[in-house]
This record gives sequence, C-alpha cells and structure tokens, in this order.
Amino acid sequence: MHRAARWLQLGGRQRPFALSIACGGSAVAVYGANRDSKPLLADGGPFSAAWRSKPTVVPNATTQPQHGKTSESAGELSREPESTEQSTVADQPPPPQTQGQKLLDTKGILPDDPLQVWRYATDRLAAVSGSFSSFDITALREKMVGLLIPSWVRMLPDWIKKLQDELSMAPWSLSWEIWEEAHDPEINPEIIWDARVRVSKELCVEERAFLLKRRVQTAKALARYLGIPESDVHPEDVPIIGICGSGGGLRALVAGASSFLSAAEDGLFDCATYTAGVSGSCWLQTLYYSSVGRQSHAHIIDHLKDRIGVHIADPGALLTLVGQAPTNKYLLSGYVEKMRGVPDADFGLVDIYGLALAARLLVPRGDLRINNYDLKISNQRFYTDDGQHPMPIYTAIRHEIPVTVSEAENTIKQASAPTEQRDPFQWFEWSPYELFCEELDAGIPTWAVGREWHAGKSVWRDNGLALPELRVPLMMGIWGSAFCATLSHYYKEVRPILKACGMGGLDTLLAGKSDDLVKVHPIDPAVIPNFALGLKDRLPESCPASIHDATHLQLMDAGMANNLPIYPLLRPGRDIDVIIAFDASADVRGDNWIKVVDGYARQRRIKGWPMGAGWPAQDQAEAEVVGQLDHAQQSIAADYAEIATSPATDASVAKQEGLSHCTVWAGSTLERQIDTENTTPCAQIDFAAADKAAHLSAATAGIAVIYFPFLANAAVPGVDPMKDEFMSTWNFVYSAQEIERVVALARANYEEGRERTRRTIRAVWERKRGVREGREREREGRWGGGNVGHGDLFGGV
Repeated sequence: MHRAARWLQLGGRQRPFALSIACGGSAVAVYGANRDSKPLLADGGPFSAAWRSKPTVVPNATTQPQHGKTSESAGELSREPESTEQSTVADQPPPPQTQGQKLLDTKGILPDDPLQVWRYATDRLAAVSGSFSSFDITALREKMVGLLIPSWVRMLPDWIKKLQDELSMAPWSLSWEIWEEAHDPEINPEIIWDARVRVSKELCVEERAFLLKRRVQTAKALARYLGIPESDVHPEDVPIIGICGSGGGLRALVAGASSFLSAAEDGLFDCATYTAGVSGSCWLQTLYYSSVGRQSHAHIIDHLKDRIGVHIADPGALLTLVGQAPTNKYLLSGYVEKMRGVPDADFGLVDIYGLALAARLLVPRGDLRINNYDLKISNQRFYTDDGQHPMPIYTAIRHEIPVTVSEAENTIKQASAPTEQRDPFQWFEWSPYELFCEELDAGIPTWAVGREWHAGKSVWRDNGLALPELRVPLMMGIWGSAFCATLSHYYKEVRPILKACGMGGLDTLLAGKSDDLVKVHPIDPAVIPNFALGLKDRLPESCPASIHDATHLQLMDAGMANNLPIYPLLRPGRDIDVIIAFDASADVRGDNWIKVVDGYARQRRIKGWPMGAGWPAQDQAEAEVVGQLDHAQQSIAADYAEIATSPATDASVAKQEGLSHCTVWAGSTLERQIDTENTTPCAQIDFAAADKAAHLSAATAGIAVIYFPFLANAAVPGVDPMKDEFMSTWNFVYSAQEIERVVALARANYEEGRERTRRTIRAVWERKRGVREGREREREGRWGGGNVGHGDLFGGV
C-alpha cells in the first residue's frame, strides 16, 4: 500500500518517466518526458471536410475495447460484420484536435489499481530481460574473433593435428606412403646403384662428354650471335663462356631472370657453356631447369608475378600447401626421407626455410601441375646431356673455424701462398652430374647425395638399399641460407648503424672481439652426410683436419665467401675464356666481389685472371687511380710489343673513379702477373679507343671478364637498388609492379653493354682462331706441307 500511495503522488508527466525506467527504456523516457505536446491537424486537402463530419456508429453486440483513446466519451465502437458495406474514409472519426499522442502515454492501458500497475511494469521488465538472456553471446564472440584474429590462427590447431597424423608413420598415412616409395626402385632407381667417391683434380667423365656436345651447339649459336656464316666458325675457335649470377635473395632472382632473358634474346645465352649461381641465382637455375620455368626466362618472370606476391613464410599459404594433396607429398617427401633415413641429422631452421622457398617457387599457379621430376638435380641432365643448354653449377660453402682471425686473414691475403694453403671456406659445387669440392679434390655422383659414406664407399642400409637423392627443397634452403653467417658477418651489417647512432663505445668493444665473433654461427647450417669420412690417406694434406672426423658436412650460403660464383668457373679443365658476371649484390661497390677473386687466383696460381679487376677503393684519389691504370697500360705495351701488330699502348683504359653499367677487363697468361702481391693491374678495355680490342686479340691474352653491376640507370627513372626498400635482400614479397621495375632496370643495364659484350666475344673468337691457324701452319711446316701418306706401320714412321 505504501508503494501504491507513492505511485499516486506522482504527477502526470512523472508517471510515464518512472514507468519507462522500470521497463528499461531510459533513453525513450527522457525523450517522452521532455517532448512538447503537439496537436494532430488534418484541416487541409480533400479529406478535411470528411474528418469534421459526424461518424456513423453501427451498434454491435460484440464490441472490442479500443485501447489508446484519449477521451472516455468516445465510448466503444462496433464494427459491422464482413457482409456489411464497409465504411468509407469519410465515415471515420477525426483525430483529436486538442490532445497530442505521446509515445509513453499509458492512459487506457494500465489498470487503475497501483499494485496491478507495478505488477504490469515488472512483467514488462522480465520480458525485456528475457530477450537479452535469449541473445546468442557465442555467435557475437565468433564474429568479433573473426574480425580480430586471422583465419589461419583459428585453423592452426586443425592443421597441426592433420600434419601430425600425416607424419605419424601410421599405415596409409602420408609419411608411410613416402617412406614406402623411398624403397621402390621403379620410383627412385638410384637406391640400388652403387657409388664411389671420386678423388681427382679432373672433371668427371659426364662433364667432359657434355663439353664435346655443347661445343657443337655453341658454334652454331656464335655464328648467329656474330652474324657470320656457320662455315666460318670452327668448333675449336668458339670461346668457352660462363655466365654467373650473384646472390641477393629475390632481388637477385628477379634481376638475374631479366638479365638472362636479355642475354637470351640477344643470342648470347645460347653461346654460354656454363651458368653458375649463388643464393637467389641458384633458385633461378632451379626454375629454369624445371617444368615450372620451361627453359624460358620470360616464363619464369611471369611465374614470379603469380607467386612471390605472398610472403614465403605466410602461414596460411604455406600450411595450405603442406596440408593438402597433391602439394603436401611433393614438398614433404625429402624431409620424411631425411628424418627417417638419417636419424642423427639435424632438422633445423634452414630445412624449414627450404620448405617455404619450394612451396612458393616450385609450385606453379594451379597446384595440380606439379612434377616430381623437378625434385632431383640429377634429373636436370635431361636438358644438358645432348648439349642443348648450358650446364648449371650450384654453390655452397663449408666454414672451417680458424684458430684466430688473423691467421685466417694471413692465409687469404698471402700473395705467395702455396697451393696447399686454403682459406677457411671450402666451396662445394653441384651440377647435374656431380657434387664436388675443389679443396678436397673429391666428389660423388649427384644422384648419391644424401646417403651415408665411409672409406670412399656408400654405406648400404640394413635392407640392402640406399637413400634416394637429396631433394631440391632441402638444397634450396642450403643455397640461400645467408642467415647462417657468423656473428662477425652480422656485426659488419649493423656496424654502420652503430656508428650513426653514436654508439662508438659498443662498436669498439665488438671490434675487439672479432676473434670470437668469427667462430660463432648463431643459426646452425644445414647438414648432409660427409662423403670424405675415412679418406684421410687419399685426400690432399691441405684438407681441413676437422673434415676427417665430422659425420656430416655443414653447408651454407656461398655468398659469405664471395657473392659471385667465379671460383667454380676457374676450376682447371673448364678453360673459361669469358666470364659474364651479373652482380645484383646489396652493395656492389662496397663488397667488390670481383676484387676478392685476386686472392683465390694467387693461391691456386691461376693464369689469365685479370688481376686488379674490380671497383677502385672508395678512399682512393682519382689521380692515383689514373696513375695506376696508366702504368698498367705501359706494362701491357711492353709485354705484347713483340706479338701484337698494334702497340698495346693504344688500348685505352677508362680513367674514372667508378665503373659504368658494363666494364670489360682482360687478363694475361704471363707468369709474372701472379707471382707477387704487387702485380700489374689488368687492362680495362675501352672500345671507344682507336685500337679497340688489341689486348683481347693478343696471343697471350687471358680471361676476359664482362661485369654488369645492378646500378640505377637514367633510362629507368625512379628505380635505385641502393634506395628502394623493396629490393632489400631480406624482402620476400614483390608485387607485379615491383617485379616490372626490377626487370626494366636490368634490361636497361644490359642495353648499356650490349655492343661492348658482342665486340668482346668477337675479339676472343678471332684470337682463338688466330692461335689455331698459327698452330696448323706450324704443323704443316714441320711436315713439309705435303702428303706424307700413312707410312710403314711396322717401321716406326
């Protein structure tokens, strides 16, 4: 009763407000309590008179109370049955003219008893509460989670569970199927082939056979390239050309594809006998000799536009390919074989990195077009056995931890170092025929890489079979594992930042710890079984001592030793005449990889390398550079005065502080050029001079190096590899527009040296032709120039 009395004490405008609060409509209550009452008028239009007319009331026994009326005098209105003629609009009562309708006007709705009013209000509140309690909070939460959390995160548990099931080795699981096929000679015929370690300095038999067949193809290509009849080109006169691409991640991959495409369109690529790569250029060669690249660099560029717009480590894209057929078996086969076949081999970050690279680069658009034939390097001999394509060379290095950094530096820089002394990096090269290490003078067939070895023989497993060849995804990780560098390499990368930030004290501290930094690899390299195990008595004495005890070889990105794969091209037996280097390194001038080859040439006493080639020192005055080059010009003139019809002094040497988009150097085969560290700088050929290529045509001319650094070019404005962040070595996402910019710049740079390259190749060809003809004339003179017949076979003639 007390609550009822309180309700009666409320005024007319307060009751709706209180009732609305009780019903949960606070905002509506405030609006209704403060809104002015406005009359509803209908005094215009054709219906105004009808509104004022008296309504026709038809009595009905059954009447319904009309709620919401504002006046009790209106009474109860009855409606006619359906058979009764319906009243027109004019028969309807007009709206009230004095009292406005309020949204919260409860007159005629609420009962007169205050207790019943409160009960009615509480029932309304319960109804509102019930509507909230029936709301699906779970659905709202899922919608919010979908907006804030990527879909791959929500799917990650299912993916991991599925991957665990597939790799469980349970019968009929994916890993069980892969392991069963690893024992099938029809799928992997190499598992029943016996293999031996070949200890020799010479090229393998397969490569020597390739060279003979490739010479026939390059002779035809050279005639087309130089625009001369094929009959004028003798196979012995054809220059042996090696084209190499640098490391540099996706930048090197895209720029290298464009440079190689330009060379192919010009006819130069068909003249090459070898291609060699480091890091990203190894990926380029892998694509070229696969069903993905289709032996077309133009197709490779189109493929990259489709694939590298997504990060290689994008979880959604990677897990989708690894977790579904047919790409899961395609990508995981090598990893299952390695984990099951070599239990003591480490499985680390480099292996996962290779898996991510293969998922992005080796899977074409449309996952169904994958080809298992692409997963083995030895299968690439299909493209080289008949000499139709150049032989690819893939590179990696092993780091022998030195006792002190000074000891390692002295070994590298020592000018008169004997051949037996080596630097702390051993180079390993893959070809479709052999995995070989020059420091060990030993190699194994490429199809035998991945199996265990002892005393020069492959170790058969308990079932009498060997493991299949190591798959390409694992090797792609090894070739591009630049992050496995030593702490010393990492320190060199961040040292400019430390100086710029004023952290000179930290820089000094780290510089004093260089002996320790050079010994530590923060990320372990990937491993393969050591084929040199048990060969201590057969390998050279200069072979690193630790290699005789290691069960596995730790291999990593060769760019830590040299970002240009020139060393394999200088291997004895390959007899390279011209090296064309497309350098897309991060800092082509600062790293100066061409200059680094001087130490390698001195250690191995390689004749013909252009000693002193490379970028001038950045702190070297221009006058000093010009003076040294003038001295080189005079020295070359003295060397070739007796054999060159035109004096070599006319061969101009570029007198500039830096290098252009294309620079040509030529070496000498004279022994004195490699005896001491203070050697005569090589000749830098300038075809604008009157004598043009006199040095290249000299009989004792050495190796010609044609150098294309990846520099900014005025022909492609707005593109600068040194400034554009997307060209960073560590960037793994390129849009189609960014790829086009890189391709355009590489093409423009090739155009800068197109004619210079052609004239260099022609000069080398003419030199070899002259040497051959001179040799034939000498032979004819020795035999008198006549037909001596066959002689008496039993008379010693």
